[in-house]
Amino acid sequence: MAGIVKGSIDLTKIPREKIVEGKKGKYLNVVVTINDEVDQYGNNASITVDQTPEERQAKEAKTYLGNAKIVWSNGNMPSPPPRDGQAPGTNFPATAPQAPVAANDDLPF
Repeated sequence: MAGIVKGSIDLTKIPREKIVEGKKGKYLNVVVTINDEVDQYGNNASITVDQTPEERQAKEAKTYLGNAKIVWSNGNMPSPPPRDGQAPGTNFPATAPQAPVAANDDLPF
């Protein structure tokens, strides 16, 4: 396990047309976005209703459901599985290796 995210959602904001009927119940597809910074309440994630590709392309506003926070992590964030047609490990742009910093012998200490 790489981590635990704990949050809450506002049930009154769930759009009924987004609830899908599955074999074992009714479901709402959501997106949990992990942010780089923590807000004033200690939250570093948000929960929104998943959008269709058409909604994203039309730049429709996201339905915000609530906040969350990472409450435990082992320090490793797993990589997402590759999308259709992508090679494994190519989901995120690779960071360029950093050049070693040369020691500066001109320092007065």
